[in-house]
Amino acid sequence: MIHASNFINGTLCAAHSGDMLEVINPATGEVMGTIPDSAPADIDRAATAASNAFAMWSALAPAQRAAPLHKLADLIQRDAKDFARVECDNTGKPLELALGVDIARAISNLRFFADAIAHNDTEKFQNETCVSNVHRRALGVAACISPWNLPLYLLTWKIAPALAAGCAVVAKPSEVTPLTAHMLAQRVREAGFPSGVLNIIHGRGHTAGAALVSHPRVACITFTGGTVTGQSIASAAAPTLKRVALELGGKNPAIIFADATTSDQLNATLDGVIRSIFTNQGQVCHCSSRILIQRAAWDTFVPALVKRAQALRVGDPLDASTHIGSLVSQQHLQKVTNAVELAVSEGARILCGGARVGADELPQRVRAGAFFAPTLLDNLAPTCRTNQEEIFGPVATLIPFDDEAAAIQIANGTQFGLSASVWTADSARADRVSTKLDCGTVWINSWMVRDLRAPIGGMRASGLGREGGNEALRFFAEPVTVVHNK
Repeated sequence: MIHASNFINGTLCAAHSGDMLEVINPATGEVMGTIPDSAPADIDRAATAASNAFAMWSALAPAQRAAPLHKLADLIQRDAKDFARVECDNTGKPLELALGVDIARAISNLRFFADAIAHNDTEKFQNETCVSNVHRRALGVAACISPWNLPLYLLTWKIAPALAAGCAVVAKPSEVTPLTAHMLAQRVREAGFPSGVLNIIHGRGHTAGAALVSHPRVACITFTGGTVTGQSIASAAAPTLKRVALELGGKNPAIIFADATTSDQLNATLDGVIRSIFTNQGQVCHCSSRILIQRAAWDTFVPALVKRAQALRVGDPLDASTHIGSLVSQQHLQKVTNAVELAVSEGARILCGGARVGADELPQRVRAGAFFAPTLLDNLAPTCRTNQEEIFGPVATLIPFDDEAAAIQIANGTQFGLSASVWTADSARADRVSTKLDCGTVWINSWMVRDLRAPIGGMRASGLGREGGNEALRFFAEPVTVVHNK
């Protein structure tokens, strides 16, 4: 049992009210911890601490800010197995995924931004009359709000560039999966961060989160989560003109051309598409949820894809042979179940899965868990609700298309624009199609291959702004131009 605390001004502490929230292991249904149910008074304490620490922290040389970031990465690496086990228990994801992806990426995030600020970001422009030097000044207090699906991974993806750029931080993890954030807080002092530079507050979105985004000491907000919540954050930030970055929902297409399903290409395409649909039980913003398949490949690709999906092992997240773990909560399980029931009412044909996994199909330890079978659906119009609304689970629809123009039209035919993947042996076609897709990232014959220097983010209902590399560092800083006459 983990009894988490808020972390304010270098000290672990309870919420002012003393109220607590329970944290559930979704694979077993058991209570595994508690967190403070923070209120506006707790947010005010954290924001004040961050504001008081900001001037000192932002005045440090880049190397002085980088050192504790590297040390924090060292501490997570030292305790990686402990972090992974807690992440596995709190989210329901397979333990090997937690260790090999979530915790590994958290370490990489901290190291990457610690190294990135070692490079001089000052720009210089000259003409016949003047010299202009552009310096970047940290904004102030950054509110970093992370989601439940990749808890430590995405928390560090936000706090690392904010701290590196010179901001002081108030971070709020999801109340559903908050426990690795508490473990991180326990190591912040050991890493050498001055008091108040990094504060971590727990609580519910509509109380603690709402107080954070509207707090007058907060200069900027970075949020990953649902589109509706993102819209409310943008509205709350507007009166005080806070800078906002939002990575929101998606209805991401994977476009499969026939030349990616030939005998020499089929297995690689299947491997990639299965991974893009079902990684983390489909609970990744960039997961493929609409699989567009050229008609000429339908009879080859669809049976092979269904067979691969049926072969995925749903089971205990602690078992190394498990591919699909638990969904994050019983509430989310019901949401996914409702979405599939809606699809059936719209005329969907269930090719595999389609329901929660029965208790008798699961190991004894996890029979009370929130498990949903890997699901593929077809026979749905591209414009139906199922193909327009985010499900965020191990569910994808299969949609036929005839040619490039039709694939592009279907792919772009939602309110979202986060990412897409294009699967083809024709590099010229890949380039043509990718330039016509309305989304922030397009992967060619791959999925979630990342260079942390490259920006990532969405268009339209999928978000505002970009994260990654200099885009992230510059979000947390204001450019100031100093002009000298020649």
